[in-house]
Amino acid sequence: MSGCENCKLRARYDSKPDSILGRLWKWHIGWCPGWKHYLKSLPEEERQKLQDKYK
Repeated sequence: MSGCENCKLRARYDSKPDSILGRLWKWHIGWCPGWKHYLKSLPEEERQKLQDKYK
């Protein structure tokens, strides 16, 4: 199971997207194989919501 759903850096991005840690997480998901695997494991509707939220 992926830790992406409960990731502390993701929570940081959600609360403070302009913080250094928030920006680091946003950069990280652009290439992270774990994040990509996590997205693929989600139902299409939920995946689309996350993609819209974080792009």
